[in-house]
This record gives sequence, C-alpha cells and structure tokens, in this order.
Amino acid sequence: MRIGLIAMSGVRVRTRELAELGVTLPGFVNRGKVIASLPSLGLLTVAALTPPDIEVAYREMEEIKSEDSLERFDLVGISSFTAQIDEAYRLADRYRAAGVPVVLGGLHVSLLPDEAGQHADSVVLHGAEGAWPRLIEDFRRGQLKPRYEGLRAGVFQPPNYAFPRFDLLRGRPYNRLTVQTSRGCPLNCEFCAASIRITSSFQQKPVDKVVAELKSAMAVMEHPFFELADDNTFINKKWGKEFLRAIIPLRLSWFTETDISVADDDELLGLLAESGCRQILIGLESPSEDGLAHLDPHDWKRRRCGDYLKAIEKIQARGVTVNGCFILGLDNQMPEVFPQVRDFVRESGVLETQITVLTPFPGTPLYRRLSEEGRLFKPRYWDRCTLFDVNFRPKLMTVDELESGMRWLFGEIYNEREYARRQRHYMELVKARLE
Repeated sequence: MRIGLIAMSGVRVRTRELAELGVTLPGFVNRGKVIASLPSLGLLTVAALTPPDIEVAYREMEEIKSEDSLERFDLVGISSFTAQIDEAYRLADRYRAAGVPVVLGGLHVSLLPDEAGQHADSVVLHGAEGAWPRLIEDFRRGQLKPRYEGLRAGVFQPPNYAFPRFDLLRGRPYNRLTVQTSRGCPLNCEFCAASIRITSSFQQKPVDKVVAELKSAMAVMEHPFFELADDNTFINKKWGKEFLRAIIPLRLSWFTETDISVADDDELLGLLAESGCRQILIGLESPSEDGLAHLDPHDWKRRRCGDYLKAIEKIQARGVTVNGCFILGLDNQMPEVFPQVRDFVRESGVLETQITVLTPFPGTPLYRRLSEEGRLFKPRYWDRCTLFDVNFRPKLMTVDELESGMRWLFGEIYNEREYARRQRHYMELVKARLE
C-alpha cells in the first residue's frame, strides 16, 4: 500500500492594492515566504502514526500542480490552512474522480467537518493521534468511516505520542524545520485560530522528547534553522528553563512565539540568548490599553500593555530580537491607531514587526460574534483569510479607512530607512549591555 500525504502552505493576498504594494516592500512578504517554506509538521506526525509496512510519500502542493497527471496512491491525505482550503478541495476532488480515496484533516477541517466532508471520503478532526491508526485499520478492511475524531488531550503521552518522520524531508529544499513543544494556550484570545481550537487544554511536551526530535531533524538537514510550532512556548517558565538548558549543547539557531511575560524572568532571558534563540514573535496586538480590551477572557494583554516598552528593551538587549505583532481593526481602534502603531514601533525599537488585519477565522469566538452582530461581509470567504484582507465591518472606522490606513502604515514601517534605524537601535542596546 502507498499513501500520499500532501501539504498546502503559503498565503496570497487578495486585495489588489496590498498585493501590488507588497512587491516593493520586502518586509511585508518575507514572513509569508518563510511560512510557505516550512514543511507540514502535522503530516510528518501522520506519517509517524502510519504502520511501517505501508509506504508513505510526502509531497507539497506545488509538486502536484506541476504534473500533467496525478501521482498514483492507494490513499491520499491532504492538510491545508483556511486561505488555501478551496485549492485543497479541488485537488481532493481530482483524486476522488480518479478513483483514489481522500482523507482531509487540519485546523480548518476540524472546525468545519461537514463542509470538508463534501470533498473527502473521510475527515479527521483534532489531532491525528488517536484517529489515524484506527482509520488505517478500517481502510485496510474496506470499512473507511466518514469521520474520525482524534485526541484533544494527552497527545504527548504514551501510547499516543508519535515521533515525527523528519526522514521524509531528506534532500528537500527547506531552509527551516519545525518542532512542536506544546499545543494550546491558556490566554484563549478571541481571534486565535491556532492549535488552541483543537485542544481541550494547554499541553506541554516533555523536554527529552523535544530534544530527541531536534536531534533527529538535525540529522536530516545540515545546520537547519528551527521554528517552534507553538502558540506560546514559554507559558511555563520552569519547563522553559529546563528546555533551554537542554538545548544549549546542540548549538541551534531558532525562533518561536510567546507572550510578553518572557521578560519577567531574567534567568530565562539569559538562557534564551545562550541557547541560540535569534528572535521571538510576541502578539502585542495594539499599542494602547483601550485597543486591547476584551481580547482574552481575563483581559491579560490589556493589563500587560504598560510593560511593553520595558520588556522589549530587556529582551533585545540580551541579543534576542523581537518581532512585534499588531492587529488592525480591533473594536476599540479608531483611525488614529495607524500613526500610534508607527510611533510605538519607532519608540520601542522593536527590530521587526508584523502588521495584520483582524481576521474572523471560521470556528473562532470572533467569527461567531461578528456573525451574530451582522458584521461579516458574507458567511464564507476562506480565500481571503490571509491576515491582510478585510472580511468584516470594523466598529469605529470604515472599511476604506482600515484598508487605506493599513497601506499607509506598511509604507511607513516596511522600508529600508526605518529598518536600518531599528537595526542601529538594536545593535546599540546589545553593545551597551556588553560594555
């Protein structure tokens, strides 16, 4: 038996003006290119859950598209982000028309299984752990069920844990690899469409398992740059310090996402730099407390807003750069937010920044709320879930004000002059600490 696992990644901006602007602003497109070049850790986990007597082939969508005829498999598994789910459905339909059974999985499919089921012989909800082995057994018996529910908890504990098949990436042109240390996030932000939506609670992988995965990935690619596929890596500071001490001998270069509280622990910051962390991405969301109101159930981000400037300086002075993320179109934001973000970026000296528009992804609390308030343009707009295309009516500004303000802000932040200024500031911080 031969199974094909097909990954779909990358994001295309639909709004013409932003797409055209992005061509001349490298800072705008660089992060998108990085994401597009990352392998699918989810499918590598699916491969690990597949019995060893079955041949598994890992493919990227671009490889399939470049062929005149479909590569033959006995069974195909496809995973996709929301922005490219329609393309995934078209590929699934092609395989099914050719007589090849198709399984769809991933975040979007987990949140909209009825929709996905129209294009698949079977869909997998939540994690592949607890679902894929049963699916394969049923498929071998010719009794494939239309739906399988994977585990929402205990995925890193035996016997559920699966060691990703990094060997399937050998010889492939990736410049970065992903390893996951946790699933979920206790902050539970209204807009978040990450792994929190397929877990029942925050789950932390034991340090020894993470280290083993890193070593396995390093055997596949020479000097890889690692991205941790986490929603919030350093929620647990005790675990974080144990993890950092364990990877210092590996001499890695790596990146992850976490929250501003990482700056609360000086010991953690020291270990962060020593372990080879090059950058952390932090969801700042808004430069003002008002903009952060009600983003999470406990208003945690709003209460931490006053710490932003000091925290960014502490982190960057250690030699770890910060990629500060901001969301435009939040309910408490007016058009004044655009110069406020620009001024904050300048004042904070954050080396890199990611500007996105509020996006009501399907299945999120934000989607449900905006739908109930009648503020969605239409119920289905998946190809515009790019984080840069406006899909709803903002509360305190017009759609045109949001789109034009975002374009203006891109021009103010994503240019060589401003980046060079932020880079000088960063180097001065690091130098001052070393003197």
